[in-house]
Amino acid sequence: MTKKNDSDRYVVPNHARGGFDVVKEDHKRASAHLRTQKQAIKRAGEIVEHLGGGEVRIHNEKDKFRASTTKTGPKQRESKARDKR
Repeated sequence: MTKKNDSDRYVVPNHARGGFDVVKEDHKRASAHLRTQKQAIKRAGEIVEHLGGGEVRIHNEKDKFRASTTKTGPKQRESKARDKR
């Protein structure tokens, strides 16, 4: 069994209600529902950054994978640890 990443979010179309949902893997309900894909991508990025970073995976209107982007959270940006290589 693989470990799930709860900070990743998917932007998927909602055919029943129209618009797009922001969901996580194996979701039972949406984290957010927005009218446009652009709004949903922005909200997914905010959620992922708040959770400490992760992936935003975007699906088009036909439920096909379109793109992915990595977001870093505040903990990753503020790290003062030195690289010891």
